[in-house]
Amino acid sequence: MHVVKRAPGVNSLFRINTVPNNGLIRYAGIFNQERIMPTSPKALADVLVTRNYDFEKPSQIRNSIGRILGIGVLLAEGDQHKVQRRNLMPAFAFRHVKDLYPVFWHKSREAIQAMTSEVTEGAKKQATAQKDTQRESETPRREGWASFEVSEWASRATLDIIGVAGLGRDFGALHNPDNELSSRYRVLFRPSRQARILGILGLFMPAWITNRIPVKRNNDIALAAKTIRAVCSDLIQEKREKLARKELTDVDILSVALESGTFTDAELVDQLMTFLAAGHETTASAMTWAIYMLCLHPDVQTRLRQEVRENLPSVDSDSTVSSLDIDHLPYLNAVINEVLRYYSPVPLTIRQPVVDTIINGEHVPKGTRVIICPWAINYSTELWGADANVFNPERWLATDENDKKRAGSGGASSNYAFLTFLHGPRSCIGQAFSKAEFACLLAAWIGRFEFELKNKEEYDEKNMLIKGGITARPAKGLHIHATVVEGW
Repeated sequence: MHVVKRAPGVNSLFRINTVPNNGLIRYAGIFNQERIMPTSPKALADVLVTRNYDFEKPSQIRNSIGRILGIGVLLAEGDQHKVQRRNLMPAFAFRHVKDLYPVFWHKSREAIQAMTSEVTEGAKKQATAQKDTQRESETPRREGWASFEVSEWASRATLDIIGVAGLGRDFGALHNPDNELSSRYRVLFRPSRQARILGILGLFMPAWITNRIPVKRNNDIALAAKTIRAVCSDLIQEKREKLARKELTDVDILSVALESGTFTDAELVDQLMTFLAAGHETTASAMTWAIYMLCLHPDVQTRLRQEVRENLPSVDSDSTVSSLDIDHLPYLNAVINEVLRYYSPVPLTIRQPVVDTIINGEHVPKGTRVIICPWAINYSTELWGADANVFNPERWLATDENDKKRAGSGGASSNYAFLTFLHGPRSCIGQAFSKAEFACLLAAWIGRFEFELKNKEEYDEKNMLIKGGITARPAKGLHIHATVVEGW
């Protein structure tokens, strides 16, 4: 079981398996505010599906993160959300996403080539360094190994991917980590004391007040939002000009949305801000946790590398991959599903009924905070069985033809047991996009490199310090040793 310090949702994780309940857990939050956490499939279905539009994200949260994400499909509510989601669905349908696999693979290859250069150069420098510079707590450095921080590379790679596949522009973050867009996002997503304080104040004060407090965090957000909106506006103008000339043949998501003719430029800017921020940050978080778990489980890492190398072309070749190539890698998909279960990039989300409503047969007054917590539900022994707290990709593998249904759900008793992408009308519209991108990136990384934790004691699950913003990541980054595995 992973026991982490100050992780968003970790208290809920303990509650779900220790507090007897009938599908709802009621508890007191900060300043004794009432909280309700649905724990059963019926209760979750009421909030996410059956009575979905009885619930909204609290206005304080929408107004706070809306500065970074825009009021796109993620934050829109009511009829506005229904219209946005309906008009965006074609762009995120799998029949469209499957055409993006070559884009994902090309960018994954580009990332690997840049990372290989850094690791190779770093290994040469380390080989000449004095051995006594290594801390005793660090994993011994073997020949050919170099160190780097995983989250940084993952963010750069996913920003470039969402740029090309989502917006039709290569931001060049892989080759220039200090470009303006990459730098702005790095500041936005870096955990900070000011960000936490403003988040707490936002629970009790109007956004127009907290957003105007003269502190560095607010200034950083304002500058970043201005930069990101300008980039999005430029992209939309370029695409509209191509559309007017009947030259718009791109397969990126912005092009599909533009061709639908249902969005104004202002609405498209908000959608692009959502795709850029949420799209690249969540997959970067998933990649970080995947490498972490593969370091903790070297047997899983070895088996995954073998499957990738036996079935996918070398990243040094010009060959690409298709959706079928990735779909036919059962262990890769099992590892991806288990990482997404074990460390959901978004630990929790909050809903608030806008009318008096019912959850699991219980009356819930308007305004009550409802906590939807993947970090709890994904660990429920009631839904997953006694090994819910064990990282085990095998749960997603079928042993024979008759076992496919069980493997498809990971052995859980309900589809509501896997809450990483939520369910219903507010489920993640980019799920297929995100999983495809994640699969291509992870396959490329693990095919080329072998990874070990740089400091095993610091990154032991019992000692891991996790901080959250939009997503949850290791508070101090994830520093690892990597070596190039030859022959692929």
